[in-house]
Amino acid sequence: MVAVEEKFLKKIEESKKVGKAVILLSGGMDSTTLVYDVKKRGYGVYPISFNYGQKHHRELDKAGETCKELGLVHKILDVGVLGEVAPSSLTRDDIEVPKGHYEEESMKATVVPNRNMVFLALAASYAIGIEARSVWYGAHGGDHAIYPDCRSEFVKAMEAAMGLCDWTEIKLVVPYLNLDKGDILRKGIGLGVDYSLTTTCYEGKELACGKCGACQERLEAFRKVGELDVIEYNLDSICNECLKGNDYPDCPHPVVEQYECIKQKGISPQLWR
Repeated sequence: MVAVEEKFLKKIEESKKVGKAVILLSGGMDSTTLVYDVKKRGYGVYPISFNYGQKHHRELDKAGETCKELGLVHKILDVGVLGEVAPSSLTRDDIEVPKGHYEEESMKATVVPNRNMVFLALAASYAIGIEARSVWYGAHGGDHAIYPDCRSEFVKAMEAAMGLCDWTEIKLVVPYLNLDKGDILRKGIGLGVDYSLTTTCYEGKELACGKCGACQERLEAFRKVGELDVIEYNLDSICNECLKGNDYPDCPHPVVEQYECIKQKGISPQLWR
């Protein structure tokens, strides 16, 4: 793991020689943290997002809000054809988004086949066009079990391809590959990331469902760092009052295992373990 980290640190230092960085920005926690992170490192940040017919397309609005907050130009590409050719519960109305833990077998229904290869190829083209020499994306350790295009083997293959796709080498930087979502959240809190401008739920509704794998992983991350989530969840899943730490003794919503009803139990967020 140390060797992997040293490798990415070396690539980061090399890519600093050119000040522009293209970042895949979904509007979720990980990619939003990455935008703040790369900006803090002193790069000129160029976020790129993709409309591929996802049910949770409101993530694009959240990505736009983050870019507006940080004064960044937000590039959105329409790749709706991906939803047509790559069946997934995230893009097909006739395939239900599964509920349950992120690592369960059923979560494979949320895979959009080859999505990251398509996104990274287009991001590389964008980078070449604006004379950026690095492309960044926020794949992390928790993704590996479910998403083939977040594995280290995939990253290595894409690194090689980007090194050959133009006369000038494009570097692929994936700094969170050995971190989990809690680690990324802790880093983001230190960077001052506004997580109220992010969305994670695959249902794509105004209130997060609290039951899909993406929601559960987000809740686990906040529990790991001892903080309360800043977005609102469907009251059928979790009590918003409890999540905010308000006094709500009659709360009837101890449904999501990761949170239970913390205020009723008198448990401080800092003591969750």
